[in-house]
Amino acid sequence: MSDPRDVAKATQEWEEKVVKKTLTRSPERKARFETTSGIEIKRLYTAADTADLDYNQALDFPGQYPFTRGVQPTMYRGRFWTMRQYAGFGTAEESNKRYRYLLEQGQTGLSVAFDLPTQMGRDSDHSLAAGEVGRAGVAIDSLADMDILCKGIPLDQVSTSMTINSTASILLALYLVVAEKQGVSWNQVNGTIQNDLLKEYIARGTYIYPPQPSLRIITDIFAFCTDQVPNWNTISISGYHIREAGSTAAQEIAFTLADGIAYVEAAVKVGLDVDKFASRLSFFFNVHNNFFEEVAKFRAARRLWAKIMKDRFQAKDPRSWMLRTHAQTAGSTLTAQQPDNNIMRVTLQALAAVLGGTNSLHTNSKDEALALPTEAAVRIALRTQQVIACESGTADTIDPLAGSYFVESLTDQLEAQAVEYIDRIDKLGGAVKAIEAGYQQREIHEAAFRYQQAIESKEQIIVGVNDFTSDEEEQGELLKIDVNLEKQQTKKLAAVRAERSQTAAKAALEKVESTARDGGNLMPVIIDAVRTYATLGEISDAMRRVFGEYRAPSFL
Repeated sequence: MSDPRDVAKATQEWEEKVVKKTLTRSPERKARFETTSGIEIKRLYTAADTADLDYNQALDFPGQYPFTRGVQPTMYRGRFWTMRQYAGFGTAEESNKRYRYLLEQGQTGLSVAFDLPTQMGRDSDHSLAAGEVGRAGVAIDSLADMDILCKGIPLDQVSTSMTINSTASILLALYLVVAEKQGVSWNQVNGTIQNDLLKEYIARGTYIYPPQPSLRIITDIFAFCTDQVPNWNTISISGYHIREAGSTAAQEIAFTLADGIAYVEAAVKVGLDVDKFASRLSFFFNVHNNFFEEVAKFRAARRLWAKIMKDRFQAKDPRSWMLRTHAQTAGSTLTAQQPDNNIMRVTLQALAAVLGGTNSLHTNSKDEALALPTEAAVRIALRTQQVIACESGTADTIDPLAGSYFVESLTDQLEAQAVEYIDRIDKLGGAVKAIEAGYQQREIHEAAFRYQQAIESKEQIIVGVNDFTSDEEEQGELLKIDVNLEKQQTKKLAAVRAERSQTAAKAALEKVESTARDGGNLMPVIIDAVRTYATLGEISDAMRRVFGEYRAPSFL
């Protein structure tokens, strides 16, 4: 019965003779089972569902086009994925202490969270920063703060990811100058800046400048790092926040890769050779609860990006075809009710990311629906990755779910849905035009609404929230941010301003403004400004005076 046609016929007979009788006695739980992307989940998958699968075209081998099975030939048999726990809160001193603790616990890379004022280009003493300093991440105002943040951390040995977008150029400049002060050359520095502004307009909102100036800054970073910081990943094209805003898995793939297409087009338009910068592009995906769909999502995204780079952009270097991704478990799935349940959610999500072939992974802490995580909660989250890596056996062979009738079918259907979305975006004029028309935003809002309806109708059960609830809630100890932190940070900032050379800082800021206005790469002048202890807010304001600020229209 190896012929798929025979299998299909036998399956139909089984449905008629066996399943029908069972259903009369015991109906199934739902009339229709489906993934978050609306893909119907069949009762049974057989060889008939993969009858058209061409191994060489659809899968091939790990480390080879189209990279469905992973971007490295030996994947985790060589070394595990990078265990990169996202952390940052309060002052640079407090965050540095947490980073050193995590490194001691076996974390293999840093991932820096910045507070909202830092993300929005405001110094800690700005009126709009009041109440937000050090709350959602670490406050970084100047080189003095970055010095403290990296104290005792060898920047030639530790890979650092910085989740920063509108002010990514400034944070990268700060990091490079600290490396310089440590005696570390820029070609030894390794890490990533998120630097993905398009998803900010779609899903998150921490933008400063309009889309076109933002693209200009991004391509300036591409060009600068290609020559000066060759091992730095200049962008992490992020589907994470698109998914957190409520998208489906297929939308996450499509809108993320459509943004990637826009960045590559912008870079090529200013004269960059695609094979010179494409290998430094990286991606950042969410990992949600629908286990098999999430595994298939990573595989489909790798395959689709390889085709896009090879066929659309005519990239010749196989490294340009690779989609290398960091993954983070889904913050939006964490519940304040019964927070211990979040440990199980995170474990399933982390396992899906590993089976999907992620290159780097952050696991959320159980208490993040309530507050920034405590050290104890962070340790459990990190240990989750270590148990998967060392005890589960899932890292011992490559792409172990390949060939699964269900997973291969899901991979194909997710890719097909993503292609349909990308085609629509192309017809609207590309990602930027589609964003300006509100296309992605509306699609995400509608998907989020449908998901919320499913929760409220109990079609989608959230354990501890709309079923299996308990009157007794154990929250445990939560991390509290010192209320005096803001005063301490503004006092430090005042001291930096008082002690620097005002003449040098003023001249450097004028150069940033004139370069923004007249053209030229902004990175060298931002680095020069950082060296004078010009602040993040001052550098951002110099560009604000030229580019203005973006105000998003309403599309609802």
